[in-house]
Amino acid sequence: MIKIVILGSAAGGGLPQWNCGCDNCLTARREPGLRASQASIAISGDGEHWFLINASPDLRQQIVDTPVLHPRALRHSPIAGVILTNGEVDAVTGLLSLREGSPFTLYAHQRVQEILRANSIFNALNPEKVTRIAIETSVAFEPTLPDGSGSGLLIEPFIAPGKTTLYLEGVAENDEGDTLGLRITRNGKVLVFLAACAAVTPEAADRLAGADLVFFDGTLWRDDELIALGLGQKTGQRMGHIAMDVAMPALADLGIGRKVFLHINNSNPAWRRDAPERLQAEQAGWIIPADGMEMTL
Repeated sequence: MIKIVILGSAAGGGLPQWNCGCDNCLTARREPGLRASQASIAISGDGEHWFLINASPDLRQQIVDTPVLHPRALRHSPIAGVILTNGEVDAVTGLLSLREGSPFTLYAHQRVQEILRANSIFNALNPEKVTRIAIETSVAFEPTLPDGSGSGLLIEPFIAPGKTTLYLEGVAENDEGDTLGLRITRNGKVLVFLAACAAVTPEAADRLAGADLVFFDGTLWRDDELIALGLGQKTGQRMGHIAMDVAMPALADLGIGRKVFLHINNSNPAWRRDAPERLQAEQAGWIIPADGMEMTL
């Protein structure tokens, strides 16, 4: 069994984004049910100990809103670890909300571990409490529980088509650890987390094929979405994200069970329940999730 809670489903900035007056953001301010925090999920093999995949800037409120992550003693946390798939602001900032001294293990590629070490603000994570472990691509690992025993979750990181973290563009070259996907297995069930992906390459397709559940990059509906709406000058490809309208046919014949779009930008028309894009996605078998949604494999 793998238990999953979707802590947040939106891309960086959330929905509504603080400085945006697009139709989606205006609607989300009027209708709380449309609001979404920044993307992260929690997974567990036993329902007691949980591992976060990415730590969004909204993590504190996400924990408050998620009963399975609440403490069960005076000083306690069910969060046994955090697994990072990249070093972007919306994936690492939430680590600073975990600085109050509860022990956990931080798993990330050496590339991302180096980014964290280079920024002294992350020294707020007490090294006597937070163990940092470098993970390698194509080398499976089993995250451990607080007593040192195995979690029962086997996780294989793999290189995902992506790009260098935004704040390092022009400073550091692309590295294989910049963007990872995760293939997670337990008792024959397979979950793939690939919330940042620039293209469905043959290698990525192999990792996704036959999975029981996939969380996939849903940032934009179309590649030039931000340009068409007057919200920016970058295409999805330039930002390291494949568009939904390209991803859906690319993944259609891979034998995937359930398919969930994650990291959905505030501009994406698929947020709106009455939008034709939403209907098209749902007819193709995709789920547009809400924060707090629970799933089980």
